[in-house]
Amino acid sequence: MDEEIAELRTAIHALTARVSELESSRDERPAAAPDVRGDGDAFWALTELQSRLSDDADTQDGVVMMVGSLTLPTGAPIAWQQGIGTVGLLESEWVERARSLAALGHPVRLELLRHILGGVHATADLAAIDSLGTTGQLHHHLRQLVTTGWVRQSGRGTYEVPAARVVPLMICMLGAER
Repeated sequence: MDEEIAELRTAIHALTARVSELESSRDERPAAAPDVRGDGDAFWALTELQSRLSDDADTQDGVVMMVGSLTLPTGAPIAWQQGIGTVGLLESEWVERARSLAALGHPVRLELLRHILGGVHATADLAAIDSLGTTGQLHHHLRQLVTTGWVRQSGRGTYEVPAARVVPLMICMLGAER
């Protein structure tokens, strides 16, 4: 009986160590994107990016890209791609980006962006959504989003998310997932 308990303890310790190893290695690997090509290569975009890296000083240490193609609930197609060499990105001042990121840091602004992307563009229609607060609060949040470029006024009393900001916004939402 004592021998069986000792064997069980050894097995439990081995399993615990293996689970810890798997969890730590999982955190170091990039998350796989959906296999949109259906060929079993979930990292096809990463593989292609790595094959295209050049000897250019700005890209020799790597490139970070945002790319996406989607159709909004309104039926509007959006396709966007932007990239930068990691040397340039790591050497730039990040403080200048704080205001833009801070604008996304409020739950009402995120909900506002979601509704605008969903096709609610008029201030009057946005004001009718209880979760967006009072008319004064709504205008405050819209002003913050307009100032930082996440939203633009598309007409008198109407707003839209510029096409060049849709994919970066979706990437921020993706990056915020755990």
